[in-house]
Amino acid sequence: MTVSIFVFSLLAAMAIGMPIAYSLLVCGLSLMAYLAATGVIPAFDSQILAQRFVDGADNFPLLAVPFFLLAGEFMNAGGLSRRIVNMAMAWVGHFRGGLGYVAVMAAIIMASLSGSAVADTAALAALLIPMMRAAGYDVGRSAGLIAAGGIIAPVIPPSIGFIIFGVAANVSITKLFIAGIVPGVMMGVAIGLAWWWVAKRDNVQPAPRMSLSEKLRATREGLLAFGLPVFIIGGMKFGVFTPTEAAVVAAVYSFLVGAFVYRELQWSKLYGLILTAGKTTAVIMFLVAAAMVSAWLITVANIPAEVAKMMEPFMDNKMLLMVILMLLVIVVGTALDFTPTVLILTPVLMPLVKQAGIDPVYFGVMFIMNNAIGLITPPVGTVLNVVCGVARINMDTAFKGVMPFLLAQLAVLFLLVAFPSLVIVPMKWMLS
Repeated sequence: MTVSIFVFSLLAAMAIGMPIAYSLLVCGLSLMAYLAATGVIPAFDSQILAQRFVDGADNFPLLAVPFFLLAGEFMNAGGLSRRIVNMAMAWVGHFRGGLGYVAVMAAIIMASLSGSAVADTAALAALLIPMMRAAGYDVGRSAGLIAAGGIIAPVIPPSIGFIIFGVAANVSITKLFIAGIVPGVMMGVAIGLAWWWVAKRDNVQPAPRMSLSEKLRATREGLLAFGLPVFIIGGMKFGVFTPTEAAVVAAVYSFLVGAFVYRELQWSKLYGLILTAGKTTAVIMFLVAAAMVSAWLITVANIPAEVAKMMEPFMDNKMLLMVILMLLVIVVGTALDFTPTVLILTPVLMPLVKQAGIDPVYFGVMFIMNNAIGLITPPVGTVLNVVCGVARINMDTAFKGVMPFLLAQLAVLFLLVAFPSLVIVPMKWMLS
């Protein structure tokens, strides 16, 4: 009955058009009213809800969110994104379907800078889609490739998704960052192979091959941008700074490079960039705070134990359990955006994962990867909507274009479900 109250109240609030954060608060109120009526808790107390709401946002690791968002804004406005694309263009732009390989290579590099799928996709789409359209590439397929590349950002560190999951699940964010490197690169390789397969049919003239001196010049110009992820990951691995401190380093670094080295970050735009990052942070933090209210009541209502009973036939088979959980997240991800899905499902699924003996870090990587894939599945598909807006195409065209790359990334997801060592072994090696 408790699970039914939780699901019905959440879906009913969303069905009448209530924003996700407020839907989560309604869900919390419904759960508390039910628990008070059944005697599980002494009485309905709105002060407890208010306290849990405030405590939900009062978490030090969450300070990383605004600074990583700010780093992404500085990176795009300061010319770091453009130089990454130029560097990729210099090395792989002359191959058949070269602009597609440029998109994949740039997506992997940019994912290691900002951690925001929407920001990376918007930047890549604005830079590459006009070039791909002018070169004669199929616009829907090009948009689909860039959208699929954009969702690598929540998997490769620094990842805002890992920060939110780490806080909600009480899992080491540093370990999540390190564990996400190999799966993120595998996602990039998978869409690169899918692009190679579909681009064979296109009769598009590749860009002229650049000379070695031009390649070296483009690499030298992009080196400062490319060095940021190495600096951040290395600093966390060797204990120089925490993930939260790494976010501040990323923001300061991208600002200094954009303003004083590349000199493209204009002081007049600084207020607007900070305001944009602040607005996005406010949305995320409100969601987190509201979700923590529901998370506390989920624990009090013992919903994880009820879910565990439902999953009891699969508890002895970790792989089968992971398959079922991943299918559940795929279904939920088509209807909910990234952050709400993470915040709603984490307190429900984590006790089940621990009870089954599944590595929490491994599950976190798979969970975030799955939620990232949800960003390119309609009807919500935030990243797909972003690329539709930039490319000026409809959702049907974009979804048809993204389909080969969506299938490739789902193949990577279930490959890692079948072989967890592909995530766990590299993580342990890099942390040793």
